[in-house]
Amino acid sequence: MPGYATIIADERDGVLTLTLNRPAVKNAMSLDMVDELRRALSDAEAGGTVRVVVVRGAGGTFCAGGDISDMAKARGAEARGGPDPIAEVSRAFGALCVAFSRTGLAVVAVVEGSAMGGGLGLACVSDVTIAAPGARFGLPETSLGVVPAQIAPFLLERLGMSQTRRLAVIGGFVDAAEALKIGLAHEVAEDVDAALAATLTRILKCAPRALAATKAVVREARLLPSDAMVDRAAEVFAAAVRSAEGTEGTMAFLQKRKAGWVPK
Repeated sequence: MPGYATIIADERDGVLTLTLNRPAVKNAMSLDMVDELRRALSDAEAGGTVRVVVVRGAGGTFCAGGDISDMAKARGAEARGGPDPIAEVSRAFGALCVAFSRTGLAVVAVVEGSAMGGGLGLACVSDVTIAAPGARFGLPETSLGVVPAQIAPFLLERLGMSQTRRLAVIGGFVDAAEALKIGLAHEVAEDVDAALAATLTRILKCAPRALAATKAVVREARLLPSDAMVDRAAEVFAAAVRSAEGTEGTMAFLQKRKAGWVPK
């Protein structure tokens, strides 16, 4: 994997682990980190060997949110004119969330310590979020006089209107148990590495193209009434049945063996 300054990228057996690596500032998300995460994801999508992306933090903390030094620089740049520098910082993070939300690869977040602001956003755009018992999830923006604008759409997707509004107006934090209860986390595990290994085993049993197509059709279905999806769903299903994966999966089932994409 290429070298990075703010993250560690490690690819093994179809799994790319991206570790946020600024422990001195609790992995606060700088613009450089945003750029490196996007590049790492893009390279993984293009490379053809990665099937799962795992995002976690170094030093026992997932992510403390956005790096305030970037905002300070943006404020200083306002006097020079041109595009709104503060909006550009926000836009960059929003584009990162969109990229992780729309990828055809499976995405798993492992949250230890704190997931605040932008870190909460990353947890929300992951397909599976595993939390340690001591993890804390926070949306402190409103208590700081700002707005979690880029995170809001993904919170809404994950939690629904009621819980999203609640978190916004209390400007507060939820622990791992409550995060599990409201659907922000999918699992709370004493041993997050063991839980991650079990989750990866299950994901890697899924056909990669079928998994990507399923994620795509779920995104479409979220915005359309069920009757509007009938024809589209039929097309997607028929294409999958005729595909090499569909043929291999059917044969593997009939022959009582593992499909070719399942790790040996």
